Amino acid sequence: MTATAQTPKVRATEAAYDQIEQMIATLRLEPNQPIVESDLIEMTGLGRTPIREALMRLVASGLIEQQPRRGLRVSEIRIAEHLILIDTRRVLERLIAGSSARRASPTQSTSILQHARDMVSAAKRKDLAAYMQADQALDRVNHEASRNPYAVQAIVPMIIQCRRFWYAFQHEGDLERGAHCHLLEAEGIHARDPEQAIAGADALMDYLMEFTRTVIEN
Repeated sequence: MTATAQTPKVRATEAAYDQIEQMIATLRLEPNQPIVESDLIEMTGLGRTPIREALMRLVASGLIEQQPRRGLRVSEIRIAEHLILIDTRRVLERLIAGSSARRASPTQSTSILQHARDMVSAAKRKDLAAYMQADQALDRVNHEASRNPYAVQAIVPMIIQCRRFWYAFQHEGDLERGAHCHLLEAEGIHARDPEQAIAGADALMDYLMEFTRTVIEN
């Protein structure tokens, strides 16, 4: 089969993955909820094959769990392990931020900065949907700009876990502080300043650590 013939299938699988991932991150699919293929087909409007392939990827990333003799379910939010996840994510965020500051094209760095500014604007309006949309868009360009597919592959499931954690406990969160951290990193990338970009990534991880501790203590 040619690459051209494979493209529609690849696109359908990517679309299925993106939609299911978003449903998990925003708690439309709740922790421990059983996965029913027919429901996902109806919710996404996609076929059984791309749904199954997307689910296999989500199992590999840990967002969905395979239960012996009981099928699939959305993984639970493990609050006690979340600090460890953020520690691990920090290493990758620093690597990606520094790489993007060195490797981003002018178009990419401008786009990253604009998405961060959009986050700041959405945070001031307390528009969670717009904030998350800009956040995802920033991540997408930042990851492409880093030109490190191995780091990106490792970090994406962690980002989704953090996003899901935030949705679950957003009453403890501070949108404006999170947006400011993203802006600091984006400004570093735009200025081709790896140290500032990494400082922004660290500031974001510091915020997520404090946010998680607040959730644990409460």
